[in-house]
Amino acid sequence: MEPHKVSSLQFSSSCRLFFTCAVLLPCISLVSSANNKTDKLALLAFKAAITEDPLGALNSWNHTTDHCGWYGVTCGRLHSRVTGLDLQHLKLSGSISPHIGNLSFLRFLMLNNNSFNHEIPQQVSHLHSLRILQLFVNALEGEIPRNLSGCARLTLLRLGHNRLVGEIPVEVGSLLELEGLSFAWNYLTGTVPSYIGNMPSLQALSLAGNELGGKIPRVLGKLTKLKKLGLGPNRLSGTIPPSIFNLSLTVFDIGGNHIGGNLPANIGFAFPNIEIFTISSNRFSGAIPRSMSNATALLWLQVNENQLSGNMPPLDRLNKLKILLIGSNYLGSGGYGDSSFFCSLTNSTSLLRLDIQSNNFGGTLPECISNFSVTLSELWLAKNPLFGTIPRALGNLVNLERLFLDHSKFSGIVPSVLGNLHNLVELDLSHNKFSGAIPSSLGKASTTPSRTQ
Repeated sequence: MEPHKVSSLQFSSSCRLFFTCAVLLPCISLVSSANNKTDKLALLAFKAAITEDPLGALNSWNHTTDHCGWYGVTCGRLHSRVTGLDLQHLKLSGSISPHIGNLSFLRFLMLNNNSFNHEIPQQVSHLHSLRILQLFVNALEGEIPRNLSGCARLTLLRLGHNRLVGEIPVEVGSLLELEGLSFAWNYLTGTVPSYIGNMPSLQALSLAGNELGGKIPRVLGKLTKLKKLGLGPNRLSGTIPPSIFNLSLTVFDIGGNHIGGNLPANIGFAFPNIEIFTISSNRFSGAIPRSMSNATALLWLQVNENQLSGNMPPLDRLNKLKILLIGSNYLGSGGYGDSSFFCSLTNSTSLLRLDIQSNNFGGTLPECISNFSVTLSELWLAKNPLFGTIPRALGNLVNLERLFLDHSKFSGIVPSVLGNLHNLVELDLSHNKFSGAIPSSLGKASTTPSRTQ
């Protein structure tokens, strides 16, 4: 090829490239501008559906300012499309506008802790880039939209504390990237769906506070990443599937159901990382396993209101324990040694609440009670066949706010050291065998010598 022809060809190609760029760039700019206008109009339509904004959070939302600078709005750096809407805790009222579905680049939508009502708009399913959807603590009604499956990239879905009804739609099972799922405290019916066991990324599941029946599905044991499981209160029955004890849970809450059976002997080894263990208000029987003391991460142990029996195992390794509720069972034998487990709790230096009421614990209160954590604010010992005098050591628990010793067999005088408990707001000593007067250190006494409240 001759030199002048090569030069001419190169010039021609350069011209075409320049011409193409010159034509397309204004078009791209126009498209971007149109898309940004769509986002802005969608946000203004969202605002129009707000009936109350007492904090004035949306005052900056107007036609004259750039929507990317509006309160709660996040935009992408390159294209200025709306990627996030965070309007939590603002006391907003009204409905969620269907125009929310026009924010096609939205990655997170957080409207929790407000007073939104009406139904969740079906158009939310158009948000194919959405990763986080938080609408909990509102007044939303109707059913969970079935087409939420359109938000296939969701990792966090929280719709709890609303007024949602109906069953959990099967389409939720297609959200395979979900790590957190909460429909807690609604009015949902039906059962705990077995397809949830096929959601491999799930780390936290809460369906508490609904009207779900049936049994706990065995397939939940397949959720190898699950750390937190909350299924109570509901209307669940049956027993705990053995597969659940293969999970490395930190939270296990099935309180307030109709679940029964015995706790497995190795439960403390099965759940070595458990922090909250709640089976209260169910139908469990048998003993509290000795292995429970192996669950050294426990902060909250709540097994009250069941049919548990036998002696309490030592809990001396539960150093982090803050809440221990074992009341309303059949624990203890009524004998002298029943209250010896108290001394194993002196290692629990953060204990806030201890409830052993309505059991069959006998014997006297040991002096080691003086070594209880000074953080203890509630001590419920009522309705047990405990006898003898009240230890003066109780006066050391200076942060006690509630002390219940009623309906027992205590005798002798009420020790004046109880006057050291300056934070007491409730004290019940009724239905015992005390003698003498109520100490003046307790302040103004009730007309009943055995009761101060």
